[in-house]
Amino acid sequence: MAGGKETPRQKMIGILYLVLLGLVALNVSDSVLDAFKNLATSLGTSTQNTQASIDNMFSAFRETKLKDEPERAKPILAKAEQASLLANNLAAHVDSLQALLTDAGGGESTSTGDLKNRGSTDISFRLMVREKRAERLRELINETREKLLEISNNEVGFSLDAQDPPPRAGIRKSWEQANFGDGIPLTAAITSLEKIKADVKNAEAAVVKHIFGEMDMAVVNLDRFAAVAVAPSSYIIQGQPYTAKVFLTAYDSKSNPEITVGGNALPVADGQGTYSVNTSSEGVYNWTGVIRVKQTDGTIKEYQTEPQTYQVARPSAVVSPDAMNVLYIGLDNPISVSAPGIPKESLAVSGQGVSVSGSGGKYVARVTQPGTARINVSARIGEQTQSLGSTEFRVKRIPKPQAKVAGRSGGAVAAAQIRGQNRIFAGLDDFEFDAKFNISRFSMLIQKPRVDPMGPYQGTNGTFSEPMQNALSSVTPGSFVFFYNIIAVGPDGLQQELDPISFRVN
Repeated sequence: MAGGKETPRQKMIGILYLVLLGLVALNVSDSVLDAFKNLATSLGTSTQNTQASIDNMFSAFRETKLKDEPERAKPILAKAEQASLLANNLAAHVDSLQALLTDAGGGESTSTGDLKNRGSTDISFRLMVREKRAERLRELINETREKLLEISNNEVGFSLDAQDPPPRAGIRKSWEQANFGDGIPLTAAITSLEKIKADVKNAEAAVVKHIFGEMDMAVVNLDRFAAVAVAPSSYIIQGQPYTAKVFLTAYDSKSNPEITVGGNALPVADGQGTYSVNTSSEGVYNWTGVIRVKQTDGTIKEYQTEPQTYQVARPSAVVSPDAMNVLYIGLDNPISVSAPGIPKESLAVSGQGVSVSGSGGKYVARVTQPGTARINVSARIGEQTQSLGSTEFRVKRIPKPQAKVAGRSGGAVAAAQIRGQNRIFAGLDDFEFDAKFNISRFSMLIQKPRVDPMGPYQGTNGTFSEPMQNALSSVTPGSFVFFYNIIAVGPDGLQQELDPISFRVN
């Protein structure tokens, strides 16, 4: 289950849950089962607290907003209640599954406070996977997620999700197998359901809070909607007039707001102001528009446009790479295109050996094959389309990154520093782009003084496994730590082996 904003406590619980699932693959000791029981209890407490918060939000809304502005509040309350109904239906389904597993597990043991058959590794597999209950649960989770996102206009993030986990050690597992499959103790399956219920309530709380927040938004009576047209041209040929419309995307045509530029009022008609100046001299000019609108409650709301710039100049095409005369495979290469004296809106940018997207002088170029690429610029001038020139670029692959641990690529390191590490990274120093690399797998070997080597240990996703961290915590001065067989994948999708790195512990 991934995606969305979580509190630090929720993140900690989620991490602990994943750690415990990992430990299940190693052993099913009483200490691990106790940890699952404690985690389930903590999740249950968190769910109760979240439910109390949701109840308080509904109570406060009904006591204040619904009484003060019932006409506006009723549809908002109905929308929030719809979100709660979706979440409660899913939570009730999870409760029924918990009851089923609890009954199959023999009920509660007085000695452990947990299920009598808590260590059973076949009950959840039989009831949840083999009998397809986990498959139905997954469908219900994802259906609920999509409906909550739709209700909130995709403006709220939350962790309620049921996607297959990434493969571990080359083995792929479905979401159903990872949470309820063969080898999963019964108490771990119960904890999985408790976590789903916590995620449901966290999602409900986030969506309800977002919906109720709509009530506090200022209101303007909007009866017309139109696309913003700021200025038809930002580059003007000397002698041409410069004209710009200043208006809201959605506006009230029955009232004329006060619109000013530089403190001077503009003529307003149908809610729109027109700004027009002469362009007899070359140069760069800036202006900002201010719109003051009276709202339904009588208050005045002021809106300010983004700073606008236009240049009066004579007509030549300019194509300038934002980062050297090179395009890199797999990256969004920023390209600036301008033609003095010609509006940016009139420019047409195309490419050979490269795809180009964007507008307004700022474009993104993407390439797939090494070699060369050419970007062409043309413009609509009058009734004709005229070529303004082209520029050739070299196309390269992203340089091979360097592996790093503790921000370093080897050398002497303090024992305390290397002991505290838990990840290996890959990156490029002094590279013009923010190219991100993911380490898919790597190996580690430790040579301590006068003892046999420790390892090799295998890691995935750039994270040190628990055996790795245990081994690192034991290094002493004079030890050597080696990282090798480091495989990284960059934005271009190319999988490559990085140079090994080694550390001498002081």
